[in-house]
Amino acid sequence: MELFTYGFMQRALAAGILAGLLGGLVGVFLVQRRLAFLAAGVSHGAFAAIGLGLVLGVAPFQVALPAAVGLGLAIAWLRRRGLAEDTLVGVLFAVGMALGVILLEISGANASLSAFLFGSILAIGPSDLALLAVVTAVVGGFLLLAWGRLTLVTFDRELAQASGLPVAALDYAFFAAASLAIIAAVKLVGIVLVSSFFVVPAATARLVGGSFALVTGLAALIGAATAVAGLALSWYLEVPVGALIVVVQAAVFGGVVAIRRVAA
Repeated sequence: MELFTYGFMQRALAAGILAGLLGGLVGVFLVQRRLAFLAAGVSHGAFAAIGLGLVLGVAPFQVALPAAVGLGLAIAWLRRRGLAEDTLVGVLFAVGMALGVILLEISGANASLSAFLFGSILAIGPSDLALLAVVTAVVGGFLLLAWGRLTLVTFDRELAQASGLPVAALDYAFFAAASLAIIAAVKLVGIVLVSSFFVVPAATARLVGGSFALVTGLAALIGAATAVAGLALSWYLEVPVGALIVVVQAAVFGGVVAIRRVAA
């Protein structure tokens, strides 16, 4: 396709595929563990770190990446101590957005607000793509190496504890890895839409069914394919890429729901 002859579109394509794979892989665990709130909480909470990076004059995501991991670990710690999930999301959402807006105003970079909120996949540079590739490799490698243990903890925590698995350590490691993936995807689809980027492909794959491994692979495939489709369609429709990717994902989800109802 002619549109992919341009360098910026090639980078956007690669980034979309990587982020789509990442969203599907992590999203399946988030949905199965009923942690869909995590993407919203971490992304909105990290908005303050993005603003801080702009104030300090450094690349915003260099500050946001470690901040997101810290937030993920904090959420895991508070969750283990019984704090309600909706409370966590509410606090992070409000405080993160408020501080982010204040810091953006101080930095004088208000023109960047839309890119942070709704993504800027077409502005992905070589360094951004390299960082996303590293995050994908790290998170994907962790999920692969810890697959059996994470799956057992996800489906039967009591059995995992009885088997001697370090359940708490696995929880913290997963929250850190998921938070890293979430903030990496913010660059592409933005803070507002990133939650859907992780949840919708996973929810769609679960509707299709099969083993957990099959659902995970299908979710990753749906994430990557819808990212490519959304990117290509946005070129011709001249609409924001991140938003269209989520719309395509929602359309696939709706199509699967309709097919299941007809077949039932």
